[in-house]
Amino acid sequence: MNFWSLSKAKNKEGKIAIVTGANVGIGYETTKGLASVGVKVIMACRDLSKAESAKQKILQSIPEALLELMEIDLASLSSVRSFAKDYKAKFDKLDILVNNAGVMMTPFQKTEDGLELQMAANYFGHFLLTGLLIPVLEKSFRSRVVSLSSLAHRWGDIHFDNLNAEKGYDRRQFYAQSKLACLIFAYHLDKKLVKKGYDMHSYAAHPGVSKTNLMRNLPKWAKFLSPVLMPFFSQSAEKGALPTLRACLDDTLNGAEYIGPSGKKQYKGHPVIVDSDYNSKDKHKAKKLWKLSEEIVNFKYFKNNDEPKAQAS
Repeated sequence: MNFWSLSKAKNKEGKIAIVTGANVGIGYETTKGLASVGVKVIMACRDLSKAESAKQKILQSIPEALLELMEIDLASLSSVRSFAKDYKAKFDKLDILVNNAGVMMTPFQKTEDGLELQMAANYFGHFLLTGLLIPVLEKSFRSRVVSLSSLAHRWGDIHFDNLNAEKGYDRRQFYAQSKLACLIFAYHLDKKLVKKGYDMHSYAAHPGVSKTNLMRNLPKWAKFLSPVLMPFFSQSAEKGALPTLRACLDDTLNGAEYIGPSGKKQYKGHPVIVDSDYNSKDKHKAKKLWKLSEEIVNFKYFKNNDEPKAQAS
């Protein structure tokens, strides 16, 4: 089979992308891959000192890389709003938005907005960010939103009666919920964009089982076994970023595709179009989650756009 690879991507000079959580793991490798094909990348990170170190590391291997740092904390809705405002003040378009940043299986914590941390950082922050940036995304030809999900989306469901852990907290289930929410959002956003006539599409991707810093919150037994078992069913962060890069760069995609590894159980392998759990395709849950998300982040998508958009040029 002739699999997609970064070498197949066309030069994208003149394009601009935002990658959240760009300083480490999948975000770092995504930034590096985009930069290698000429994309200017805004590295949207919470810790600018770590982001600067990551930027310098990329420049060592890709001296011509176009990289710029901007601060954002996806777990803070005010930070997301500030980032979007600053971006729109500096740039008049956006070709690719990669909703990558996230946390995994963290101890229970609520954010300044009263939201459970994993749902806030992984999902709600990106839901708001995407909505705020649609005005600049629509100014680019065939722009894209790529949202990161996970194999963990299959572990759980959207618990509307316990969305913010009011009735108890299980770190594994809440991580699964947040990643299912990201996938539901990616699918539903594409439907809305098409219906509204926007010249942009939404995609989802997952890295399989990749060696990243997210593993730091795994249970102790899992950390103990990881060095022995990981080589058999995991892949590097560089390979884990290929599904995201394909979603960003493959011109043959039509919208709403979910890209993941080709191997057994989607643990590792080449980036291919994959299927997802039935919960991710539940239209009723998608509509309910969308409406609730707009209320929680206090932002309504498309409120001034009841008519189809003119195609971008």
